[in-house]
Amino acid sequence: MSWDWSETDLARLQEFLSERGILNGPITTRRIGDGHSNLTFLVSGGDSRVVVRRPPPPPIPPGANDMLREARVMSALSATAVPVPEVLAVAEEGEVLDVPLYVMGFAPGPVVTTSTPAPLDTPEHRRETAHDLVDTLIALHDVDWRAVGLGDLGRPEGFNARHVARMRRLVADENGNAPTEFADVDAWLLANTPPESDATLIHCDFRIGNVVLEPGAPGRIAAVLDWELCTLGDPLLDIGYFLATVPEAGHTPNPTAELGTAMLEDGYPTRAELRDRYAQRSGRDLKHLSWYTTLALWKLAVLYEYSRRRVDDGIGDPYYADPALVTAFLADARREAGLPTPVVADA
Repeated sequence: MSWDWSETDLARLQEFLSERGILNGPITTRRIGDGHSNLTFLVSGGDSRVVVRRPPPPPIPPGANDMLREARVMSALSATAVPVPEVLAVAEEGEVLDVPLYVMGFAPGPVVTTSTPAPLDTPEHRRETAHDLVDTLIALHDVDWRAVGLGDLGRPEGFNARHVARMRRLVADENGNAPTEFADVDAWLLANTPPESDATLIHCDFRIGNVVLEPGAPGRIAAVLDWELCTLGDPLLDIGYFLATVPEAGHTPNPTAELGTAMLEDGYPTRAELRDRYAQRSGRDLKHLSWYTTLALWKLAVLYEYSRRRVDDGIGDPYYADPALVTAFLADARREAGLPTPVVADA
């Protein structure tokens, strides 16, 4: 996304940070992160660094890119076993920019995407990192969400059916029908929707590229990032989504799994091993897990298709313009659900 700080915006940010004693003097900004939703900047002033998060430029879809919600979730989790960055300040819309933003502490470790850096790049350390990913997800699902003040974050009752219905509306036609290329997966999800397994906090975008690791071995998770989608719902959606983002040897990765191809390196566990660790350590029944993994892949296809249409309307991130991105997610969703590949008639 092409947005960057103007001189006026940078001056306002500098004043905002200075008034709160966060950074003093001239500042510089640098875009960081691999996402295509909210924008994340490393902001440096003197010998200190912080991170600023803001939504993409308007127009913003209703209910999306909620920075204030994200900051609230991280603040609430700060006293739990879930590692999160420290929220240092929040700015309402119009206070610094024409959108809300928040400032958080900078975690100096690596974010792993396509390769694991030294000294974490041994098979033993890679395995430890992957295990810590699973254990961190379990810790999130064990949080007493009422006790930390997040009881109003969502409606866990009926979450699964409601979630499917809400996502369908993003791409359905005026009669509520799914696009042709979505129809088979769409029908399978509707026909096989399980009751909720539990009601917990769920991250909804938990993957290796959304955590910062400690810089030294063995590579424990220092901070979980990107809480914009966090809600109350079925915890199996989180493990289903996480597994959908783990690339598999011999299979072309979908666009989100491409952001974590480091997990193909020697030492990282397979999807099956990660699933088994979650089941054993959480004690949760994963008999319906394929539904949740299929849902995660279909949901990504829906979001990418919605974003592709926004590009067609001239208001979206050009990254989403390629329809092959949607096709890749749907192909993985069919494979997970055991559905046949549609036969495409010759033109």
